[in-house]
Amino acid sequence: MATTAAPRQAEAGALERGAKRAMVRVRTMFGAPSLHASLLLGTTVFLVAFGLVMVLSSSSVESYTASASFFSSFVRQAAFAAVGLAIMLIASRLPASFWPRIAWIAVGAGIVLQLLVFTPLGRAIGGNRNWINVAGFSLQPSELLKLALIVWMGMILTRKQKVITSFWQAWIPIVPVAGLAIGLVLLGHDFGTVSIMALVVFGALWFAGVRWWHLALPVAILGVLAVPVILSSASRVRRITAFIDGCSDADYYSGCWQQLHGTWALSAGGLFGVGLGNSRAKWNWLPAADNDYIFAIIGEELGLVGAVVVLALFGLLAWTMLRIVQQAKRQMTRVVVGAAMVWIVGQALVNIAVVLGLLPVLGVPLPLISSGGSQLIATLAIIGVVLSLERVDNPAARGELEAADAEEPPAAAAKG
Repeated sequence: MATTAAPRQAEAGALERGAKRAMVRVRTMFGAPSLHASLLLGTTVFLVAFGLVMVLSSSSVESYTASASFFSSFVRQAAFAAVGLAIMLIASRLPASFWPRIAWIAVGAGIVLQLLVFTPLGRAIGGNRNWINVAGFSLQPSELLKLALIVWMGMILTRKQKVITSFWQAWIPIVPVAGLAIGLVLLGHDFGTVSIMALVVFGALWFAGVRWWHLALPVAILGVLAVPVILSSASRVRRITAFIDGCSDADYYSGCWQQLHGTWALSAGGLFGVGLGNSRAKWNWLPAADNDYIFAIIGEELGLVGAVVVLALFGLLAWTMLRIVQQAKRQMTRVVVGAAMVWIVGQALVNIAVVLGLLPVLGVPLPLISSGGSQLIATLAIIGVVLSLERVDNPAARGELEAADAEEPPAAAAKG
């Protein structure tokens, strides 16, 4: 009887432990978010809401000129925000194991979409062929490719965690796959997006634990290769020259129009701004007022105080993501969250530096704030991925899962 009862008790114990672990996983998936997840989610939603207000203000004049409605651009951006927030919330509730499983599919689909810009579906805007038209909607594949590349690098660098200190192990297959993705974007002449994607790749490698001297040589090589790429475009040369020589009133019509009007908008704002909706630059004076140069409108209407608040919010995003990276035990979480932080905060700093005249004009939007559906949806999606990974890797959830795993079989079963 004892020998018959022992297997039954062991089986019952195993079922009990499995049920308890399943309960822990369900509670982790649908329970209240941690402090860092709440901060990340709250800051993101606030930036999106703030961005909608600023898109309405900065685009109202051009919207009326184009469609006899002050709200057309705002309504379109609000629809993109609703879709993006829904995707973020869905992604945040997916199990962390889902992302490595779809990594190769995602990066493959992203590369295929990027190839479509060179077909009849492709469309050029401002000299950059980086858009496709699908069913009456414009899509920027490079934004989705950034998202897929981050998830894919997280999966690859997790598998290579034990050999990451080897130079060749760190760069293979990162170089061919990421190189192909970035090269396709470069063929479309979108140098600004290429710069951000390269920054994201190096950020992922850094947070994966690659030695800094293994990153130095590729950085130097890319710096050398960037020179002929820059010189191959008259527009890029003009922007670089304007940045080096500086913009004056004499250069008003020779490549400095946007930079000068951006600077004048910021200076007009003073400390507290001219008031929400009272910008003068948005009256068809400042190109891309609701997109690449929306920070100039923020500075004009809300002043230095409003500009500093925006910087502080992106600083809070950076701090929150760094805390998630520091507390993470899994390589996948460290790489994806670190790369996502480099993408969002790094691109924000680049955009703001361009508006302030600290960098030449690159043509990258301000994440979560600028108008544009592709960049907003992709940014919200990667934040959803971050929340998904953080949910199972925060100390409280990790402790519950480890405790469930560490439980020993009942004493009676062990004796039997």
